[in-house]
Amino acid sequence: VVAAVVWMFRNALKGEKHEASEGLAGLDLLKRPRFGFGALCIFLYVGAEVSIGSLIVNYLMQSHVMGLEEQAAGKLIGLYWAGAMVGRFIGSGLLRMVSPGKLLAIVAVAAIVLILISTQTIGAISGYSLLAIGLANAIMFPTIFTLACEKLGARAADGSGIINVAIVGGAVVPLLTGIIADLTSSLAIALILPMLCYAIIALFGIYARRPA
Repeated sequence: VVAAVVWMFRNALKGEKHEASEGLAGLDLLKRPRFGFGALCIFLYVGAEVSIGSLIVNYLMQSHVMGLEEQAAGKLIGLYWAGAMVGRFIGSGLLRMVSPGKLLAIVAVAAIVLILISTQTIGAISGYSLLAIGLANAIMFPTIFTLACEKLGARAADGSGIINVAIVGGAVVPLLTGIIADLTSSLAIALILPMLCYAIIALFGIYARRPA
């Protein structure tokens, strides 16, 4: 159905024109600082989001966190992803009042703070602060995407394609997070990697806070 709708309205944007390119020609866009930085942040964002979502069950099962059984911990994963959905609605309203770059930096810093709270506390506070990161994640993907592709003009299609490939971070960063957890025997230490991802995203928000 979606494909049919897209096909029906394929010529609706008369002012848009796509420059034809072949093979890996679109990769030259990565030389543009704003776009290259944005593509990196998509890689890191998806990686951080999936890393946290992947270890939530084991994290909540720890005796010093919530000490839940596996099935009970698994049910709470829905709060993480529901937070992302609710945050989208809240974020859409905030984006009418705050510049996208600034809001991106704010929510990225919020994610870092929530990780620090989670790793430095125990019990329900530790567990629910990690789950609340879903709220901070909510606007990151579309905001990074838009800021990175701003002013690409006829190269917008190439740019969006490259950024969509960058979601491979969701396969790489969780693996590295797991390796850190195995080497250190600590999920709290492993969360340093997603925290670093959010720190770089916050820097991108500051960098891209002004129009391209």
